[in-house]
Amino acid sequence: MSDTIESAVAALVGTRPGKVIAVHVNYPSRAAQRGRVPAQPSYFLKPASSLALSGEIERPAGTELLAFEGEIALIIGTRTRRVSPADGWNAVSGVTASNDFGVYDLRYADKGSNLRSKGGDGFTPIGPVVLDAREIDPAALRIRTWVNGVLAQDDTTATLFFPFGRLVADLSQLITLEPGDIILTGTPAGASVVRPGDKVEVEVDAPTALRPMTTGRLGTVVIEGIVPLGSFGAEPRVDDLQRTEAWGSPEAAGLTPAAPTFVLTPALKDRINSVGTATLSAQLRKRGFNNVSIDGLGSTRPEARLVGRARTLRYLPNREDLFESHGGGYNAQKRAFDSLGPDDVIVMEARGERGTGTVGDILALRAQVRGAAGIVTDGGVRDLAAVAALDIPTYHAGGHPAVLGRRHVPWDTDLAIACGGAAVRPGDVIVGDADGLLVIPPHLVEEVVASAIEQEREEGFIAEMVAAGHGVDGLYPMNADWKARYRKWQETT
Repeated sequence: MSDTIESAVAALVGTRPGKVIAVHVNYPSRAAQRGRVPAQPSYFLKPASSLALSGEIERPAGTELLAFEGEIALIIGTRTRRVSPADGWNAVSGVTASNDFGVYDLRYADKGSNLRSKGGDGFTPIGPVVLDAREIDPAALRIRTWVNGVLAQDDTTATLFFPFGRLVADLSQLITLEPGDIILTGTPAGASVVRPGDKVEVEVDAPTALRPMTTGRLGTVVIEGIVPLGSFGAEPRVDDLQRTEAWGSPEAAGLTPAAPTFVLTPALKDRINSVGTATLSAQLRKRGFNNVSIDGLGSTRPEARLVGRARTLRYLPNREDLFESHGGGYNAQKRAFDSLGPDDVIVMEARGERGTGTVGDILALRAQVRGAAGIVTDGGVRDLAAVAALDIPTYHAGGHPAVLGRRHVPWDTDLAIACGGAAVRPGDVIVGDADGLLVIPPHLVEEVVASAIEQEREEGFIAEMVAAGHGVDGLYPMNADWKARYRKWQETT
């Protein structure tokens, strides 16, 4: 950082800038986009030399994927070590807007540190105004980002996974936070790629405060770098995964979603079906996944177990011109049902709108004929009696006689959606029975199922002991003595 920039940033934060610590995922909207929910906060460091004010950012020569991330920046005002979450906010002197720029072309070289991809000079603009932390409610801030005047990000701090006081407390357990340190608190959904000539603006405000306050817009213009990276270090490298991550989705990156690598084998399905949905839910909760149930739906076949891989379909609220262009003919709904295969579960986002049908008997029959495992919609079902007579289980929010176009436009398929309050990505494993529906990320299935099988073995032993007259104290949950007895019981059963 040059003396001029350092002095300007120091004037903004009130002291010489120190560590820049960035949080990976903190907004539910970003977690839904990324397809992963953090159990605990995680961080990476950016050098102080990456700080800048409003101005320009250089996209390094030869790179393609410079992405913005509008964020709220906390400025530490007091030396802080081992504080509680309740006291963490007291260490913050001010709040301002920031932009966590990164070059996805260099992510492969960082091994997770993000140093090269996000640590370049000028890659952390902040400002232009700092809001006094004592005058604002940290849970009532809004962050918005515009690209070339078009709103790209709009979210609030009301539903953060990790409130600001908790972030400060967590970091201070092992790291002394000092005046001038800056914490970037995560970005909401909508972060994407920008190109030379684009202007990105970030603003943080407190719209519900008695005296509305704003940081003003932090503006950054992207320019093209002219000095190529040297061959003596990591050179730019991109693939479809990095393009998808940088743009936010395969569709935004102009890519067709890749074929799934996770296979739901017959043996794995048998293992999933050997344990209850409630047990799977308990194991997911132990791993920090508390928002993976699709709620509020009933099943046409509550006695049947549903196990399959998600295929997704999204409906937009009806608008006459959009229905005219997307509602008729071989639309997204019909294409989705026609493309189903064995073990597929078609999961539909209908925004909880029950005032029309989102599937009827013909398409439900088509899904059954194609070998699909099930149908899930948080909207209504037409021809409910006929759908209920089919073998394929259909989870729904209720019956309704109206046709699709009354409330919905079939819009797109095989993308991350929301259904019954849960985020669902194509390829997620859907498990359902009379207790409800779960969404299990593919990378967790083997681990969760193995633990669920062991949990039910333990509970079978406990039930046997209770039936034999033993009390539950020390048995449920098992203490060391009962665990030893359980191991002997395993050897004989």
